[in-house]
Amino acid sequence: MKVLASIIFFLGLASSLLASGSLVTYSVDGKEYEGYYISPSKNSPLVLIVHDWDGMNEYEMKRAQMLNDLGYAAFAVDLFGKGVKPQTVDEKKAITASLYKDRAKMRTLLDAGLKTAKDKGANVANAVGIGYCFGGTALLEMARSGSDLKGFAIFHGGLATPEGQDYKKTKGDIIIFHGSADTSVSLAEFAGLIGELETTKIKHEAISYSGAPHAFSVFGTERYKEDADRKSWDRFVGYLKETLH
Repeated sequence: MKVLASIIFFLGLASSLLASGSLVTYSVDGKEYEGYYISPSKNSPLVLIVHDWDGMNEYEMKRAQMLNDLGYAAFAVDLFGKGVKPQTVDEKKAITASLYKDRAKMRTLLDAGLKTAKDKGANVANAVGIGYCFGGTALLEMARSGSDLKGFAIFHGGLATPEGQDYKKTKGDIIIFHGSADTSVSLAEFAGLIGELETTKIKHEAISYSGAPHAFSVFGTERYKEDADRKSWDRFVGYLKETLH
């Protein structure tokens, strides 16, 4: 029943979201990608949204709408390709694994998403990123690349640093929201990243929520944890007020 309710919920969102924002098709190395852009006004601070392993869909669009209502522009990037919406766990593992193996491509796609937002008129000089699960992992890749984003907000993302990488080029600060009951990303991995950021002297903040599983903020799913979602979103909104102007 929860899965059915989730499907109905997301289908109900689609028409209203498209009425206020717009899907944006853009090209990277000859392949089409499709993001979602919304902005309350010209030159609004930007939040770049990076999707989970099921692709850019109504969840990211809803978060973009929530940010728009708070006065921020939002662009949800697409890292998989236009129309690519993996359904099974095996499909999701395969497409994310291909990007984990090609970090250069991942960075190219992230940078292309930010450029597309700029082309739409977004204020990329006054911007932060937010990533969910796989998207959080990807956003950390963007942080390590030396992106000019002012900050990187990671929601229940993979936190391990790939061999041979570090945070020496990172310019923005990092805020991490983690579920203490996450069985996909351990507390040891969570603590390990905190230690690495401290050693590298990257300004950071890390919060864990008791009883919260992996993907705790994805409403409409069995893993959704309302208390952790509310608290993490409230802190993220506060973080935006502190970081953007």
